Amino acid sequence: MRKLIAGMKISVDGKMEGPEGTADWVEAWSEDYGLTPQIDACLLGGGMYPGYEGYWTSIQNEPETPAWITGNAPTPAELEWAGFISKTPHYVLSSTLTTTLWPNTRFLRRLDEVKALKQQPGKDIYLVGGARTTTSLIEAGLVDELRVIVYPLIAGEGKALFATTERRHGLELRKVEPLTNGRVSLTYGIG
Repeated sequence: MRKLIAGMKISVDGKMEGPEGTADWVEAWSEDYGLTPQIDACLLGGGMYPGYEGYWTSIQNEPETPAWITGNAPTPAELEWAGFISKTPHYVLSSTLTTTLWPNTRFLRRLDEVKALKQQPGKDIYLVGGARTTTSLIEAGLVDELRVIVYPLIAGEGKALFATTERRHGLELRKVEPLTNGRVSLTYGIG
């Protein structure tokens, strides 16, 4: 069975967004979790997908233009990710969204459709986000691994990654890796 692997970038105090509604401490939105070789699909929630599609479409179409989230030109890693996802099937878990600009995107309406996707042949699936979708899929027992990059920052006010989690979930630490600029990469199995 394919694994569903969530990847998130957070502050030390577990925030995925600051009070302005963005993670302004994240310099780039590239795939920094080492997942690209082992995945062949991406899964997102309906709340995150429109912004994700717009962000990466602009990088794909205008690679020299500063990205609207960071205000900087895309990094080489972001350009690489933009190329990868242009060819990668995307699945959006949403009961309301019905249209997409990307032809390789399909909508999933229920959690059992995510379970069925995991049972299809293929490589692993990257759960890109957002927070509500990640939490609901963890609560449903569908996420197999959590990869977190922790930034050396206490964000204070903002949106906690697991703010809507209803019950405790045990995690198995699989890997710790120090990164540049005080960041730490953590990989956990979800039991």
